[in-house]
Amino acid sequence: MGSLERVHPVPPPGPLAYGGTKLINDARHPFRAPGRNDIRGPCPALNALASHGYINHNGIARPSEIVAAVMEAGFNLENSAAVLTTYAAFLVDGNLITDKLSIGGSTPRTGPKPPRPATAGGLNEHNTFEGDTSMTRLDAHFGDNHNFNEKLFRSFVEYSKKYGGGKYNLTVASEFRNKRFRDSIATNPEFSIVAPRFYTAYADAVLPVNLWVDGRQDDGQLDLEVARIFFEDGRFPHDFHRAARPTGTDNEIELFNDHPIEPGRNVKGVNTYKPDHSTPQKLDDRCLQYTYHANHTVPSVYPNPKGPLLESLKINLRYLFSAVKDKGCEEVFPYGK
Repeated sequence: MGSLERVHPVPPPGPLAYGGTKLINDARHPFRAPGRNDIRGPCPALNALASHGYINHNGIARPSEIVAAVMEAGFNLENSAAVLTTYAAFLVDGNLITDKLSIGGSTPRTGPKPPRPATAGGLNEHNTFEGDTSMTRLDAHFGDNHNFNEKLFRSFVEYSKKYGGGKYNLTVASEFRNKRFRDSIATNPEFSIVAPRFYTAYADAVLPVNLWVDGRQDDGQLDLEVARIFFEDGRFPHDFHRAARPTGTDNEIELFNDHPIEPGRNVKGVNTYKPDHSTPQKLDDRCLQYTYHANHTVPSVYPNPKGPLLESLKINLRYLFSAVKDKGCEEVFPYGK
C-alpha cells in the first residue's frame, strides 16, 4: 500500500430518526449529469445518489456515506440491509487504507492499489457484487458489464407487460430473474453465479419494487418510465419521494422459492451448468451469508494482510458484523481479534 497514512474507518450510521416518506428530488439536490472525469457504475441507485449530490458527484465515497445516503437521502433502505450490503461490497471492492469506494471502475483517486489478489477495483469489479445475469447490464463475457443495455431493458418491459399488467412488481421480478439466469446459462460460456453475486442477483430484482416506487404511492407497482429513468439515466424522477418506511430485501426469498436455482457455473461452455455446493444457498439466512463472506470471500481477496491494512480489515469486518448482530449471529474473526 505504499507509505500512505491509513484513514481510520468511519463507523456506519444507525437507523433513521424519521423513517417516513419525504421529498428526495428537491431544490437542493437537482440532477447534474456526470462529467468526463466522474465515475458511474452498475448500480443505478448509487448513480442517482451521486448525480443528485447525495454522495460525492465524482462517484467516490466512504462506505459510511453510502449507508447514510441510501437510508436518508434516497431510498429508505433499512439500516441493517444498508450496512450489510455496503460493507460486504466495500471489503472486497474498496480501498481499506483510504476508506474510499468507487461506485464504478478502478481509479487512483481511491488511493494506491493494495497487494494482489486484491484490486480495490470498485463496483465494476466482476464477480464480486457486480456479476452475471443483471437485469439491464450485459454479462462481462460480452463486454460492457456496467452500462445500460437497451435490448435487455426491452425484455424487462416485455415481461412487465406479460406478467405485471404493464408494471414491474414481485411477480415480474420472479419471472424475469429466472429468465436472466436461463439466458446466461444458454449464451455465456463463462457464466458464474456463486457467492456473493448469488445473493445480490436476487436483491437486484426486488429492490426496484421496494425502493423505486414513490412512497406516496406505496403499492409495489413500479411504473416502467420510472424504471427507465433509474436504470438508464441514473437519476430520480421529478417530485420523487422515498419509500414510506424503512425497507430491506426480505422478499427475495419469494423469488427463489418460485424458481429455485443452486449456485454454480457453466463448466465447459454454454448449457453445462454445474452446481457449486461451497456457496450457502439460503437467501434468508443472513448469519450464514455473513459468516461465508467473512471467512471465505474476504480472505480470498486478502490472504495475508499486515500492518495498517490488517487493522482496517478487522475494523470493517466488525462494522459488517454489526448488521447481523441483532439476528443472533456469532461473530467470526478470520484475522484474529
